[in-house]
Amino acid sequence: MENSTLIKSSTHLLAILLLLLFPDPSTPSPPPSPVSCTNGRTNNCTVTNAYGMFPDRSTCRALVYPTSEQELLQFVANATASKTKMKVVTRFSHSIPKLSCPGGSNGLVISTLNLDDVLNIDKTTMQITVESGVTVKALIEAAAKANLVIPYVPYWFGLTIGGLLSTGAHGSSLNGKGCAVHEYVTEMRVVTPAPANENYARVRALKIGDPDLDATEVSLGVLGVISQVTLQLQPMFKRSLTYVTRNDSDLADQAVSFGYQHEFADLAWYPGQRKVLYRKDDRVPVNVSGNGAYEFIGFRPTATLAIQTNRITEKAFETEKDADGKCGYSQFATSTLALLSYGLTNNGIIFTGYPVIGYQNKMEASGGCAFGLEDGLLTACPWDPRIKGTTLFHQTTVSIPLDRVKEFILDLQKLRDLQPAALCGLELYDGVLILMRYSKSSSAYLGKEADVLDFDFTYYRSRDPMTPRLYEDFLEEIEQIALFKYGGLPHWGKNRNLAFDGVLNKYKNSQAFLEVKNRYDPDGLFSSEWSDQILGINGSVIVNKAGCALEGLCICSEDMHCAPDKG
Repeated sequence: MENSTLIKSSTHLLAILLLLLFPDPSTPSPPPSPVSCTNGRTNNCTVTNAYGMFPDRSTCRALVYPTSEQELLQFVANATASKTKMKVVTRFSHSIPKLSCPGGSNGLVISTLNLDDVLNIDKTTMQITVESGVTVKALIEAAAKANLVIPYVPYWFGLTIGGLLSTGAHGSSLNGKGCAVHEYVTEMRVVTPAPANENYARVRALKIGDPDLDATEVSLGVLGVISQVTLQLQPMFKRSLTYVTRNDSDLADQAVSFGYQHEFADLAWYPGQRKVLYRKDDRVPVNVSGNGAYEFIGFRPTATLAIQTNRITEKAFETEKDADGKCGYSQFATSTLALLSYGLTNNGIIFTGYPVIGYQNKMEASGGCAFGLEDGLLTACPWDPRIKGTTLFHQTTVSIPLDRVKEFILDLQKLRDLQPAALCGLELYDGVLILMRYSKSSSAYLGKEADVLDFDFTYYRSRDPMTPRLYEDFLEEIEQIALFKYGGLPHWGKNRNLAFDGVLNKYKNSQAFLEVKNRYDPDGLFSSEWSDQILGINGSVIVNKAGCALEGLCICSEDMHCAPDKG
């Protein structure tokens, strides 16, 4: 055991040294396309997600690349005329569930890769119009050139506007209308099927005040293809950010009130270490001194050897059932992240101390590993599926209503106290076990039902679907408590199958959404087996087979073997 521990400690140091040697390369290997074709760009193609694997480990095929709304209209018309199923895939396809796989075996996947133009910026109305394939990064940069900003976005800027709207993606804030990007949509154009007398496809132009906008803002891609979006911007401002680490003994009492104290607050909880990282993050005027930037460490280009070393180390802990080793590694990981100031710099180069003050466009999102020139995979995003031995994980993200957050946290702490080692080893994914983000209720039919705190768990996934994780039962119980005891809402772009079982029953406007769906796409051409299951139209997301609970495809029960050894 001593030799094993020594070897692991050496790999820890190697991984950190490699990370320090490649803090921010100017030419990282960007992630591969989620589309892989063996014969030309549109022949014999396979579609998956950014991680190279859907929850059920399947793929889908066939695609086209429209370059304009008119081309998109024609592709949809052709597919509609032939009754061909359709789905949309984005530039990096970061959704974990099978949102981009069309129904049947001969469906058409429409890529928005080339729908990536910024069409207009109106400085008077402070509005920007973009095609749906524009990334958050491109949106932020275009707005900043006009001295404008989008106030809230997800932390990862590799998402596209169409993709993040379809899944309800958000940042963290209880301020104003909240932090979901769809709350700032003023106009949207959606291409949908149409009858023969309308040439099989039409463009639906929606504006604020149109009730159908509440359906299209968060649509899961089942209404059609978003072609263009107009968003409301704000004048440029700066932010002042300070991280404070505290004991988690009063977290249950502090979690809700903290969200009201700071506009961009969030919490990173390390329950195994009994610590919480409080993000004190507020808007300040542009004349406040500071030129800081936030390029989060986990989203920077990482040395490929470091990625492989980390995975090998974690796999060794899992194989040997070495919870204590994983705990030690997690403490090392979180300490290193703090040492590197989480990616914050006061001047774009070095960190000199808190607060870090910088322009909104430099502070709100990051993702340098996704953009740059190919370097032969010397560096990459940590989840790049081209790397042998890359990071592979499950992600469970559930929204808990604010009035139930205290009770939920107390339940998690009780579980932690039963066996602290069960959770302390999970801070290995960007140094965070539980990322907690605030979000407000929404009028969108599939948006947040109440003001909530999002709990985001990221944890080890074996490449062997029949191999149980270390202390798997604890994470499974947390997932089920969040979903069933507290009625939590799953994030549409994350989670395993289990989270979506009966999910539409949790939305008061679900029938209104389905009514719009039936009007826009009466033949269900933008629906798939997966979307029909999660929308309660046909079938179930639950897959009862040996090992299903290990992958979150079912709930383990007395009559269902979770794995050959009942893991």
